[in-house]
Order: sequence, then structure tokens, then C-alpha cells
Amino acid sequence: MSGLFDDFRSEFNKPNNTLVQLILINTVVFLVLLLAKVGFAMAQAPGTYALILNQLTIPANLGAVLYKPWTLITYFFTHEDIFHILYNMLFLYWFGRLIDEYLGNRRLVGLYIMGGLAGGLLYLAMYNLVPYFQNQVQDARMLGASGAAFSVAVGAATLLPNYTFHLLFFGPVRIKYIVFFFIVLSIAQSAGPNAGGNLAHLGGAIMGFCYVKLLQSGTDLGRPIYWMMEGWSNLFKPKPAVKVSYRQRSNASTQASTYASAGSSSASISTPDQDEVDMILDKISRSGYESLTREEKQKLFRASQRN
Repeated sequence: MSGLFDDFRSEFNKPNNTLVQLILINTVVFLVLLLAKVGFAMAQAPGTYALILNQLTIPANLGAVLYKPWTLITYFFTHEDIFHILYNMLFLYWFGRLIDEYLGNRRLVGLYIMGGLAGGLLYLAMYNLVPYFQNQVQDARMLGASGAAFSVAVGAATLLPNYTFHLLFFGPVRIKYIVFFFIVLSIAQSAGPNAGGNLAHLGGAIMGFCYVKLLQSGTDLGRPIYWMMEGWSNLFKPKPAVKVSYRQRSNASTQASTYASAGSSSASISTPDQDEVDMILDKISRSGYESLTREEKQKLFRASQRN
């Protein structure tokens, strides 16, 4: 068992492993809730488990949300049913790989979180404004990462509409058609028994489309998310020891090396010139998109923003 925990910790601590980290967070929350449910059932205290779950799921009633605002975030990391989390995590993994590869891990997190928030807000708006849901608003609760996963899926389909997945029994299918099918399915079921979840799908889908379209025009909606992520990570970074040097030449060389490293860092993230773009396009014509490295794909995306 300790080996399993070591594997979890190792995967979670790997750099640039954001997609796996999101899946692990959802999995850990699911397992903790599963153990709590079984444990409290055996202790004949199911009400305690229900109380815990209520702190994580988002209620449809706006007044209740004001008392538990954190549920607007915790709900899209919370699952109870094993097939529910399996479906959501597979969906997130398949499409999240594309976002991670072409836009980077930071934007994957931004898209996931903003999609989850958009799904929750649309759910709240519909349940509190549409007469059809008025008789359900007091008791309705929602949980699950499907809205966030839909945001990632629609973002990937907007960015790479003709990218192909090979599906069992169907063969190669472009992801724009896969995503379109699930959006239509969510619309059809938005007045059914799982209306809240399907409304969250649609909220996430809208966010995924808007996020990528605005990003392609040079506007990154995820900047506040990145800022909060950097602030959070900086809290846990060890502060470097302060070294004082009294030698002028040493200080000058230190400054020179600092400027050199800063220059190389900015060069690594700058928009590629036309020669680089031409080389990448030549590689695509010879070997296809799949032959590009992650850095080449991100350079190509930055070049498209410039244009």
C-alpha cells in the first residue's frame, strides 16, 4: 500500500504534469468520500457523511450558496459514483492532452477551473430564473467535473477541430463531431432528471469556446487564475539564502549572468520569426502535425496569435 502512495506522490510532484495532477485530485477526493461513506454507514451515522458531502456540492438555492461560496469550486472536484468519475476523467484526459500539448499546462488548469465556474454559474442562473426549475431549487444539489471537462473538450475542438480520434466501432472521427454530439446530448437532457449536470456541461462548453477564440485573438481570460496559482505556489517555495559579496567584479558578473538568463528565458517564450514558422510548416507538410514537438506546436500557436 505504501508503494501506491509513493506512486501517487511521485506523479503529483512531477513538473509539467498538470493533467495527471487534476485527475489525481479528483481521484483522491473520490476515495476519501468513499471511505467516509462506508465508515459512517458502518458506524450507523449516515447523517455525518451527508453533512460532509453538503459542504462540497453546490446547492441550487442562491441563499445557500452565499453561506457556502466555496462550493462553486469544490463541486467540480467531487464525485460519488465510480462510473461518474471514470467518465469525467477519461473525457478530461483525452481532450486535456491536446490543450496541454498545444497551449501548455498553465492554460489547461485555467480552462478547467473557468469551465467549472461557468458551469456552476449557468446552473445557478437557470435554476433561479427559469420557471421550470422553481419547484426543484430548494433541494437540488450538483457535483462532478463534467462542466470543467466539457470546457477542456470544447476548447480542444475549437483549437483543433479536425484533429482525429480513433474510436472503437467507428474508426477515425474528427473531434469537432464528437464534441458536437455531446453538446446536442446535453441540450436534449437539460430538462431531464440530471438537468443540473447537463446545464453545467453547456456552461463549460460556452467557456471553452470563448476562452480559445479570445486567446487566438490575443486575450487570455485565464490570467487571474495564473496569478492566483503563482501566488499559491510561491507560498511554499523555500526562500533562497541571501549572500552578500563585497567584490565589485563579482557583482558585475552576477548581474551579467542574471541579464543573460533573463534574456534567454524571454527568448524561449517569444513569438517565433517567419523562418521558424516556415520550418515548422515544412515539417508538417512532410510528416504531419503528429511529428511536431510540444514546443513547436506552442510556437505555431503563438505565431497564429501574431497574425
